[in-house]
Amino acid sequence: MGKKKQGERDADNAGAAGGKMTGKQYDEELFRLHVELVKLQDWVKATGAKVCILFEGRDGAGKGGVIKAMTERVSPRVFRVVALPAPTEREKSQMYVQRYIPHLPAAGEIVIFDRSWYNRAGVERVMGFCSDEQVDIFLRGVPLVERAITQSGVVLLKYWLEVSEAEQTRRLQDRITDQRKTWKLTDMDLKSYSRWYDYSRARDAMFAATDTDESPWFVTRSDDKRRARLNIISHVLDRIPYEAMPRKKPKLPARQKPEGYKEADYPYRRVPERF
Repeated sequence: MGKKKQGERDADNAGAAGGKMTGKQYDEELFRLHVELVKLQDWVKATGAKVCILFEGRDGAGKGGVIKAMTERVSPRVFRVVALPAPTEREKSQMYVQRYIPHLPAAGEIVIFDRSWYNRAGVERVMGFCSDEQVDIFLRGVPLVERAITQSGVVLLKYWLEVSEAEQTRRLQDRITDQRKTWKLTDMDLKSYSRWYDYSRARDAMFAATDTDESPWFVTRSDDKRRARLNIISHVLDRIPYEAMPRKKPKLPARQKPEGYKEADYPYRRVPERF
């Protein structure tokens, strides 16, 4: 299957946008996109391209789901996901972007940041972890840093997932009641939940300062998780000029003959077969 042009993808999206997307429709579209992501992976490895993708948004916006959908069928050695914990005391004393720089891609890598240096413009600002002066310095300086990143040959893509108030509430409530998701809900999430408009003001200031022609922000409505995942993956593929690389179809070789080998009579410690 060849890579679809932008117009063909837009037509696909328009045809699906009328009603609720079924699981079957989603799986079919995601399968097609996974094939293209494998082609992108081969191209990045063959050409030594460098790609960096940032995902930002409020708690519960769906960043983790997009990243999982994007990476579940590709190699973690090529698609690296970076989700840094809170900074250590040593890291707090460094230049702010210093701890992010080592994670930028080398040749043949795609690095995905699940939150990034834009923490300073969002959670750190809203929750009072930095001063207004530090935020101003960051917002003035980050376009210069990103210019240096792109001029070094990195394809830099920045995505903001926009979730509504009602949908964020529903998702966070789900994390409270679903024991599989309780780890996703932190004390910081609960504190920040009440500060919706503080986050809105911080987002607006961030866009005004850092949405540049060289390094633009791309915004995705994420109340519909399935559509958001498909739309973002499609957009990533459209923004990178990859090509399908020649690949020889492998053929399994013949297995060697046993030449007298017999299975060992060993008392294996077997996993109980409960299912």
